[in-house]
Amino acid sequence: MKLTRTEAREKVMIILYQIDFYLKDNISFDVESVIKENLEMDNKYVNDIVNGVLQYLEEIDKTISKYLGNWNLDRLGKTDKAILRLATYEIVYYDTPKIVAINEAVELAKKYSDDKIVKLINAVLDKIRDEVEE
Repeated sequence: MKLTRTEAREKVMIILYQIDFYLKDNISFDVESVIKENLEMDNKYVNDIVNGVLQYLEEIDKTISKYLGNWNLDRLGKTDKAILRLATYEIVYYDTPKIVAINEAVELAKKYSDDKIVKLINAVLDKIRDEVEE
């Protein structure tokens, strides 16, 4: 069974959520193993996004932090961080149409976060898109 992009994004969010625990607690992990734990089959998109986010994690986090206003990244829940990192990677480094990346992130946030966070995610990603398009 092939995943839709929407389903694949949800898998990426779950994988990034899990990896965030490993990173925070300095637990060693193998990216491919974490991906395989969460996917029944290989998926190029999931592999590309997860590895891309990890490759550019520091830059992605700086970009997100620039637009968080009164918030900081550590104040956000791991799910919210995973959604923002996924969408920021897609907006800045991947060939996904920017509006699609934002809309998909907002839909994930609606499913997993509260309304205030949905608005925050939407606002942050809009600002990142604007910066990239300038």
